[in-house]
Amino acid sequence: MVVWCPDWPVVAALADEGLPTHLPAAVFHANLVQSGNAAARTFGVRRGMRRRDAQSRCPELQVFQATPERDTRTFEAVLAAVEEQHPGVAPLRPGLAALRAPRRVRGGEPTAAALLAERLVELGVWDSRMGVADELFTAEQAARRAASQDCHVVEPGESVPFLRGLPVEAIDEAAAVSLLRRLGLRTLGELADLPAAAVRDRFGPRVAWVHRVVGGAGAVPLATRTPPPELACHVDFEPPLDNAETIGFSVRRTADRFVAGLAGQQLVCTEVRIDAYVEGSADSPASSRHWLHPRWFTAADLVDRLHWQLQGAMSGTAGRVRAPVNRVLFTPVTVVPDAVHADGLWGGTDERVQRGIARVQGMLGHEAVVRPVLQGGRVPADRQALVPWGEQPTGLRPASHPWPGSIPPPAPTRVLADPWPAEVVGNGGWPITVDERGGVLDEPVRFRPEPGDWQPVAAWAGPWPVEELWWEPGSRRVARFQMVGVDGRAWLMTWESPGSWWTEAAYD
Repeated sequence: MVVWCPDWPVVAALADEGLPTHLPAAVFHANLVQSGNAAARTFGVRRGMRRRDAQSRCPELQVFQATPERDTRTFEAVLAAVEEQHPGVAPLRPGLAALRAPRRVRGGEPTAAALLAERLVELGVWDSRMGVADELFTAEQAARRAASQDCHVVEPGESVPFLRGLPVEAIDEAAAVSLLRRLGLRTLGELADLPAAAVRDRFGPRVAWVHRVVGGAGAVPLATRTPPPELACHVDFEPPLDNAETIGFSVRRTADRFVAGLAGQQLVCTEVRIDAYVEGSADSPASSRHWLHPRWFTAADLVDRLHWQLQGAMSGTAGRVRAPVNRVLFTPVTVVPDAVHADGLWGGTDERVQRGIARVQGMLGHEAVVRPVLQGGRVPADRQALVPWGEQPTGLRPASHPWPGSIPPPAPTRVLADPWPAEVVGNGGWPITVDERGGVLDEPVRFRPEPGDWQPVAAWAGPWPVEELWWEPGSRRVARFQMVGVDGRAWLMTWESPGSWWTEAAYD
């Protein structure tokens, strides 16, 4: 049995943002539609469509960037729900999983599929489809042809006739499908009638494997996964405790057990959720908070975070909490292999510094303590990004991509938050300008990069012209220069059409 959740990247993105599923939405990669939901398709949004075309057809389109980690993380809840009813799930990719067909359920596979669909609806997955067949590829194709929250069963021995009637688009490989269509092949049955050697040589291994499956061979065994271990740890207090110091002392053994359990799996935790429950709140915690660590949490780190959390969210007077706490729960949110954060040959950041920064972050808030990260961009100011301390940078512009018009290294050491007005003149005292082809109309002789006196130009390089947003009415044409004065100081200066000069950065 194959469980298919259509348009999973879009479903995961909407769920991650807390948006309703009926909104038209699409996930983009390289400015092309990678996946869109049914609401977007009603407006004509299709896979492979450019972002501008998609938004012109549907101005209300919710736009998300492709994030495979998000898709995998959100699909984990679906896998766990399936495992509750039928152990031995094989995840194929986010949105698609397989399991052995449950034949012992009264009513057979359709009843089992209906119970499974009902469980997924409880999770908020409203569109799930199941397919049952003798072979994995056939079961997947059956699921893709089932109705929403329904099951399509291909009877035993009927896989080959079922597959022969399917269109070649079932291969899901655009280049191969295009070639097959141009050769006049419309169905998988017509493909199966070709010689196996010719299919392998002409269309590649993927199509050759489908050719064998349609011919009754090439079945793939089901590689089920081992259910993930339970890594969360909790401690109950009887009677409940009402002092933050006492609670912190009492959870030390639980924190040690939490870290040891991760170490047994060769994992470390970089993000943890700490929940504190009080009497009468068994279903929802009185205090819950996510904590991030720049490396990984030790037992002492967990105790410190719990103490700060109780002091900040539930503190009363003299270190006492407002209500007695009867349970503390540590839940790992993000775990990575321990080798990822192993110490380098010369050690790492002093642990006391990390704990001090984390303490400040706990008092001021997650976004109050940030660190600079390098990203891609043409302007030095655009290459800076601030990321909260302990959080992995995501959504940054790749620094490895080419950035036409960017200045060559070395990078300036001081980037001005607000560029200074500047002046650059030539031999006749006239301001230096740059034509539409990026040519300098005169040689710079004197300049004033900051408020003060003029000085002669000792050396200069450039220009590096850039025309930003040239397709928009308010386009901006600039050219950047590196200027060195006779005092030895170097500056990054920018000429902007129609003729203004600015100082962007300094090479101190």
